[in-house]
Amino acid sequence: MKKLSAIILCLVMVLSFAACSAKDSTSDVDKKTVVVGYTIYEPMNYQDENGELVGFDTELAQKVFGNLGYEVSFKEIQWENKYTDLASGTIDCIWNGFTCNAADEDGVQRSEKVDFSYNYMENRQVVVVDKDSKIATADDLKGKVGVAEDGSAGQTYANSFSDIVYKGVTKQTDGLLEVSSKTAGFAVVDAQLAKSYCGKGDYANLMIVEDLSSDVEYYAVGFEKGSELTAKVNAELEKLGSDGTIKALAEKYGVENTAITDFSDQAK
Repeated sequence: MKKLSAIILCLVMVLSFAACSAKDSTSDVDKKTVVVGYTIYEPMNYQDENGELVGFDTELAQKVFGNLGYEVSFKEIQWENKYTDLASGTIDCIWNGFTCNAADEDGVQRSEKVDFSYNYMENRQVVVVDKDSKIATADDLKGKVGVAEDGSAGQTYANSFSDIVYKGVTKQTDGLLEVSSKTAGFAVVDAQLAKSYCGKGDYANLMIVEDLSSDVEYYAVGFEKGSELTAKVNAELEKLGSDGTIKALAEKYGVENTAITDFSDQAK
């Protein structure tokens, strides 16, 4: 009898251990990770003095997906490959100052290629020049080498000027370096980036030609067509706009004048 009891006890222990192992295994499987595609772009996504990825977009993505129960992994991409990376599943979204109300160089509206979240920030394309260049009008750009990030709204806007020599670069900051080193006459970059760099450090000699700025643009998060994440992110943006989180982040990164906190019109 004692032998039978011992056998039963052993079986119970084995089954309990198996159940716990299965539970742990299921827990690991159920962990959700979302991969966010980005490029280095202050004040949206950039590394601080400790090498940690920070920025308005970085923190907002962490808060949104954290509230949704996802772990967030950030993957640096080449901007011109963003659609390929999204379609292949290399990344789950593009959260990096992604202009949504624009067409690409092929003339196709970006909204036809991806699903966009609510607009969460205003932006413009701006022309950056050397302070000594005396460039003030569109006519002054004729014959000049103009640089912009390949695949960006900046590329499209740069090529809207007549008789320029377009030169593509991998990153927006590379465009600023080209102007600073006088290998280009001007660069077209996002206003958010230009305001963070121009007149400071290695870019102390650069300035924005305000009169050559584009019409207002909007940043949104880009997802693969049909993604279930789009609606989920929109719902979280509404919550974080209402509770003051987005406002606080915007003030932290100096974008309080352009960040959008009220999504009621977009939710209609």
